[in-house]
Amino acid sequence: MQLDLRELELLGRILDRRPPMLGGRTTGEFLAAALLRVRGKDGKLHPLRANAVQRAYERRRGAGNIVLKARQMGLTTWIAGRFLLRTITRPGTLTLQVAHTQESAEEILGIVHRFVEHLPLGLQKGALKTSKSNVRQIVFPEIDSQYRVVSAADPNAGRGMTVQNLHCSEVSRWGSLGAGGAAEVLGGLRAALAAGPGCAAEQVLESTPKGAEGCFYEEWTRAEETGMVRHFFPWWMEERYRARAVEEAGLTAEERDLMRRWGLDLEQVGYRREIQAGLQGLARQEFVEDAESCFLASGESYFEQEAIEKRMTVALAPLQRRYNGRLEVWLPPVPGRWYVVAVDPAGGGSAGDYSAIQVLDLDTGMQCAEFAGHVGGLELMELSRQIGWDYGVAWLVVERNNHGSEQLGLLEEKGYKRIYRGADGKAGFLTTSVSRPRILGQMSLALRDSPEIFQSAKLLAECRSFVRLGNGDVGARNGAHDDRVMAMAIGLAARAELLGKRDGKLAG
Repeated sequence: MQLDLRELELLGRILDRRPPMLGGRTTGEFLAAALLRVRGKDGKLHPLRANAVQRAYERRRGAGNIVLKARQMGLTTWIAGRFLLRTITRPGTLTLQVAHTQESAEEILGIVHRFVEHLPLGLQKGALKTSKSNVRQIVFPEIDSQYRVVSAADPNAGRGMTVQNLHCSEVSRWGSLGAGGAAEVLGGLRAALAAGPGCAAEQVLESTPKGAEGCFYEEWTRAEETGMVRHFFPWWMEERYRARAVEEAGLTAEERDLMRRWGLDLEQVGYRREIQAGLQGLARQEFVEDAESCFLASGESYFEQEAIEKRMTVALAPLQRRYNGRLEVWLPPVPGRWYVVAVDPAGGGSAGDYSAIQVLDLDTGMQCAEFAGHVGGLELMELSRQIGWDYGVAWLVVERNNHGSEQLGLLEEKGYKRIYRGADGKAGFLTTSVSRPRILGQMSLALRDSPEIFQSAKLLAECRSFVRLGNGDVGARNGAHDDRVMAMAIGLAARAELLGKRDGKLAG
């Protein structure tokens, strides 16, 4: 297709129209297939023809759009192509795409570069000749238009600009900015949008979900009052998401309901089973099925939210409360049974982390009692020793990192008989960058496979706010605690080791 500048401008005026000769497609959809090229899964270049998700987006698209979607639906590529067409057919246009990381920003700009590099040669050498571009922008000096891609962490994103097209990608992943920081950045970007009579500015906020909180969640819930058009795209709208067909006779009631309501076939149900087995609690986040549970059951959560919620509904109140309610007891000690008392020590100040203690039945793993409070030093040692005595001189498993070494020294001074020792023979449980993921993984499996051993609603609440952090680690969400979680993880890990030594060494 050979076009000159005048023809490009004429097309720009009708980009969103649906001429009869295009069979219901917009002019933009036609131009995307005619001018733009993408690299397919086979490594070859193909025309950018709208898939089912992209066509659905085009049908309902407005000036302001918020998109909640499953992963890998092709929306980022489509919006990049659509906005490039708006950039090159409307002189004086500035398009800004904002990714959640610099790496993602570079990937998006790479897609746009490919679009530009495979435009008809006449356009590349004429109206759409580019000036020297860099890693952040493509400039078309002949038409005074620019296409920029930046990361949300860029302090200058949108500053001093007048933007006609704004695409904010994976907004729920703007986590390193913090909830308030993400909202502040988004507010600044919106302030850069062109406004006033005759302006055709367009914005898109797009993301997979990440918990019922944060900037994207707030934008989604307020869409009606802010005038944003909501778009929801569940995983089955992507035709590639299929696997080996399951047997119809083995379908669950939930699977039959999904097939009836959404027209799923047996190959799609097979794919659903695969992603649930592989991603477990993250399946509803990465492969959304409805616009409610994907927020409530997903997010950064490390533990399976469904298991937590189910157990929360049946968790019982403790039989006893002692030490001003800080020690809660569900199963009092039974003579002849073995117990593990796991201690995660803290400094004891009135702020910051709690010291946490979990009491577990050695044979069953059942949580028997729990303590959490701002105690430390001699007071915590005496409390741990007393709980150990109450539970038949239980095995005391003290995390030896930081404040734990002091606790272990005091316990040994007092002559406590059963102190857990690690494989290196040293007293206490050493939590490292290697052992921490392992013991948390063991606890996650226990919560999924044996939820009945968890008694404490407070522990379950900590599990609910135990999340994947921006630095790749896991821990308590900002403002929450994970002391009960870590004490429980240590207790379950030590219990597994002690059970392996039931060859007469336990009484030593």
